[in-house]
Amino acid sequence: MTEPLIWGFGLSPQAEPLLQRLLGAGLITRVALPPDGERWQSGELSLFLGATWPQCRALVAVGACGAITRLVAPLLHHKHHDPAVVVLDPEGRYAVPLLGGHGAGGEALAQRIAALLGGDAVLTGASAAAGQVALDGFGAPWGWRRGGGDWSALMKGIQRQQPPQLRHEHGNGRWQQLPGLQGLRAGPAAAPLVVSVERGAGCRWHPPALWLGIGCERGTSLSLLERLLEQGLAAQGLAPEAVAGLASADRKADEPALLELAERRGWPLRCFSSAELAAVAVPNPSAAVLAELGTASVAEAGALLAAGPGAQLRQTKRIERAEAGEQGAATLAMAQARQQWAPQRGQLHLIGSGPGSLELLTPDARAALAESCIWVGYGLYLDLLEPLRRPDQLRSDGTLTEERQRCQEALELACQGLTVALVSSGDSGIYGMAGLALEQWMALAEPDRPRFSVHPGISALQLAAARAGAPLMHDFCTISLSDRLTPWEVIERRLRAAAAGDFVVALYNPRSRGRDWQLARAQELLLEGRPATTPVVLARQLGRAEEAVSLHSLGNLPVEQVDMLTLVLVGNSSSRVDGGRMVTPRGYPGAELS
Repeated sequence: MTEPLIWGFGLSPQAEPLLQRLLGAGLITRVALPPDGERWQSGELSLFLGATWPQCRALVAVGACGAITRLVAPLLHHKHHDPAVVVLDPEGRYAVPLLGGHGAGGEALAQRIAALLGGDAVLTGASAAAGQVALDGFGAPWGWRRGGGDWSALMKGIQRQQPPQLRHEHGNGRWQQLPGLQGLRAGPAAAPLVVSVERGAGCRWHPPALWLGIGCERGTSLSLLERLLEQGLAAQGLAPEAVAGLASADRKADEPALLELAERRGWPLRCFSSAELAAVAVPNPSAAVLAELGTASVAEAGALLAAGPGAQLRQTKRIERAEAGEQGAATLAMAQARQQWAPQRGQLHLIGSGPGSLELLTPDARAALAESCIWVGYGLYLDLLEPLRRPDQLRSDGTLTEERQRCQEALELACQGLTVALVSSGDSGIYGMAGLALEQWMALAEPDRPRFSVHPGISALQLAAARAGAPLMHDFCTISLSDRLTPWEVIERRLRAAAAGDFVVALYNPRSRGRDWQLARAQELLLEGRPATTPVVLARQLGRAEEAVSLHSLGNLPVEQVDMLTLVLVGNSSSRVDGGRMVTPRGYPGAELS
């Protein structure tokens, strides 16, 4: 199943730069331009929209809301089937979800576009106005798929102050902290709103928690697999929307019908070796399969392996044989994960939030934050970003010394199919969380890895240099004085090398209550290689209301004024101060600048 397209188009040539920016950021997948490259002629845009409307997931239009409304009005069919339509002004200041705000994801798309462009999403829905999540759309960011039910009646009841009862059957329930869900009462089996892997009455959200194990003879027909799948799910009362993927033996990785089934349904196919499958205890081992493949089970063992630790079989091995016009035979088993488990759908964003001021947050990081349904980070850093957090986004606060636990939490959430932001201050790749998170990501088996991306931020080093003048114009290095993760002997060796090499040095984590002597020792070591008059910048609480930047000399460094919120920037032998500004010349005396 090909992912539905998000088309972008504009009413004038001035829209193209804006659309190309959205295309480069992956927020739209195609750009429609006039055939002559200049302007749409009479009827051309209507023809394009008529051909595109049934196949696309969303349209992003640059132009006036009224003009766009008149263009799409003849195409409207039903709110649950029409694509979302988001309208932008030519400057990118406003993003308006004209159609499909909840179910089609128009509001979420408008918010992501606005975050990237530095504009505002103009949301007019009742749920948005009340600061609550919309019950007919909140599950999509959590990796769920919507099932049947009268969603219109559900939403109308909410407007009449008649909130539905909720039945929650699966997952850790963290999403229930979202505003608009906290007040819902637990309901009976026939509750109007249900979160479950099972099909049934009521409006249903289906978490991806089912893995289908399939074994088949070579050359088995696709129609046989489709029938086996549909009958198996129906027999157990399970929803196809709750399927996370397919599993089989590695010898079936090139089986045409299996590959086509996965493609049609948009499901990943995980294939395991005979040794991996053979290690799983199953209720229905087969001596014939053992003799042929080296494992007594493919379907049951594959489903359990793919569903992860703690999974349980929802259906033991079921066999289907060829009917008229078909060939082959296949087995199907179904396992339910302990909680939703869909790594291929997940995304882990490593966010560098900058020194603290929202004005210094990069557009790339801002867009990734807007895309994420949960933010994980140290509480102080999340507090600084709090003005950007929407009601439909949760945060998970950690303490300063629990970096490994925060990485693990964020990675587990992404493996469940969620889009997660793991936040560091400054740049996440400079004394931040990116390295530790990447190490844990690499420790996972390749099929269990969610998508992983690092979004750079402005580091304290850069802002301190900008506030002080131009101290980093020649070679420089950074050294952390924290010996929690690095032996002090190694830190001393690096300090001596920096002093001998005459580097400008930025000292991170310079001094805390429990580590109050290391900065004075670093001062001694640096003085071995440069004069006492070497200028030093103390930059504290950068990018925040309490920001303070002061200039000193290395010989008279006020060590007692330094804490963990301070960055210490030590010049080299050519650095100097004039007019309250520090500069490190690009070259030494007599050198020519290139």
